[in-house]
Amino acid sequence: MLNFSNITVRLGGTVILDGATAALPPGARVGMIGRNGAGKSTLMKAIAGLLEPDDGSVDMPRGARLGYIAQEAPAGSETPLDTVLAADTERAALLAEAETADEPDRIGEIHERLNMIEAHSAPARAAKILIGLGFDEEAQQQPMDSFSGGWRMRVALAALLFSQPELLLLDEPSNHLDLEATLWLENFLTSYQATILVISHERDLLNNVVDHILHLQGGKTTLYPGGYDAFEKQRAERQAQMAASREKQLAQREKLQAFVDRWGAKAHSAKQAQSRVKALSRMEPIAAAIEDPSLSFHFPSPAELKPPLITLDDAAVGYGDNIILSGLNLRLDPDDRTALLGRNGNGKTTLARLLASQLDPKAGAMNKSGKLTVGYFTQYQVEELDPTDTPLEHMTRLMKDAKPGAVRAQLGRFGFSGDKATMKVGKLSGGERARLALALITRDAPHLLILDEPTNHLDVDAREALVHALNEYSGAVIMVSHDRHMLELTADRLVMVDSGKANEFSGSLNDYTDFVLGRNQEVKSATGGGGGNRKEERRLAAERRKQQSELRKTASSAEKKIEMLGKKLSALDRAMFDPASAEQEHADLTMTELMKLRASVQEELEQNEAVWLEANEALEMANA
Repeated sequence: MLNFSNITVRLGGTVILDGATAALPPGARVGMIGRNGAGKSTLMKAIAGLLEPDDGSVDMPRGARLGYIAQEAPAGSETPLDTVLAADTERAALLAEAETADEPDRIGEIHERLNMIEAHSAPARAAKILIGLGFDEEAQQQPMDSFSGGWRMRVALAALLFSQPELLLLDEPSNHLDLEATLWLENFLTSYQATILVISHERDLLNNVVDHILHLQGGKTTLYPGGYDAFEKQRAERQAQMAASREKQLAQREKLQAFVDRWGAKAHSAKQAQSRVKALSRMEPIAAAIEDPSLSFHFPSPAELKPPLITLDDAAVGYGDNIILSGLNLRLDPDDRTALLGRNGNGKTTLARLLASQLDPKAGAMNKSGKLTVGYFTQYQVEELDPTDTPLEHMTRLMKDAKPGAVRAQLGRFGFSGDKATMKVGKLSGGERARLALALITRDAPHLLILDEPTNHLDVDAREALVHALNEYSGAVIMVSHDRHMLELTADRLVMVDSGKANEFSGSLNDYTDFVLGRNQEVKSATGGGGGNRKEERRLAAERRKQQSELRKTASSAEKKIEMLGKKLSALDRAMFDPASAEQEHADLTMTELMKLRASVQEELEQNEAVWLEANEALEMANA
């Protein structure tokens, strides 16, 4: 259905795509992934014909209808429903011609074609898509100019889905969606009968919707069968093979170099030495796996506070005279991990701002611990960062009385060390700016983190790192997110914000998914009974998080020791078999002493390998 070959794109002298090549099977559902800045959107634009590559070609069946969302959100006085209906250009053209046609044969042809494409049911189909993306009947009739950019991009997505192209290109379609609309979109795409190429960082979408993963790295593409979990396993196996090959190659290079160094100057061995020099020059180095600092998240743990942190007693909140939420009865404890559920516009952000003390209650009472500190993350903070300043300058302004070492230490927790700390914010990627905003709001080790869509600019690996950091953080967390994978792994309490109220949802996230998709119409609010059980569940969940955090620390410590002991073994082996290259600390040891030392190091290595294996098996069982 879609083939592209040797796609090369250079922007500003930088190679973005370097011979990217892939053949997508007919009807394939492909998830394109890669680190931020890898060139995913550039490749999709080249496929859509919006960008002319420097080299390469794109082939697809002649006449195939391709659908891609333009960067400009639709605007004007037309309604969302009219905008979506207009996306079916054939239907719109036929209806317009039917108004003026006067030849009986042509009129018959028009109506026959309209019946064939089911034009009569188009308004109902368009309305169904809009409802799934959060537009009720009233909103469908409002002018486009009355909506924000995010909601207008939803209309663009609805129009694209309604037009039913044979090749559907989606570039991070859930960026402007809430959890509920993301669940609907995932369900829609699962049953969509066409070839799909979607750029996404949503792990659940990549597992539930796609059947191939197209991985973009270093300007090149690799196609893997299966969803994201299958890709991750295959990638780990490939990296392990590359690591083994690299170790083998390094040993071979070392051996060749030792021969050259020893015999290169000897006349009778010069020829053999020269052949080894040539072998070394022909040997293509295998790159080591690089630890990416953009995966660094570490929230400083706060001082302990006695519960509760915050209590709401029949509170109401809103703006001016407009009450958004009322009858709020909520208690937050230091070990709570709460996800706020509900469609955008129902009041999740308003509740978050109340808990962050950015809004005062209009009625009732809100009591909080006198020493409570709150870190509140929103997308606005990312957008308001000064592009002309550096991360170091941003952090120094906020940590006025701190020593330079403390300022750099806080930046280092989020991957901003060395030159990265002094790079202009304007040159940072979206994911890096999000990490900087998180570093800024946690500088004082807050007792409560409120995160409103923290994953919007983060790729899959960075999201996984954020999950681990949240699970290691000892304070309370409130999250608003459309990333179901993150909510499943970090939240143990669900609060549904709907119809001006905020009540606990006593079911699981899977129960909520079923409810949103109409598979279960029973809303499990916690307005009656079961409070004791839920409190016990939260306590057990907090204990599980603590246990998992300790296991991760144990595994990490053992891994570092394994690496260090492995280097010791290599040094001892060199000292035993090539005394001339022995390190200073081993140079004066006898062979017997070296053998005893090696046996001791080997035993310690095996002990740490056993600890690492046991900790990882325990973690795997805990996450099952």
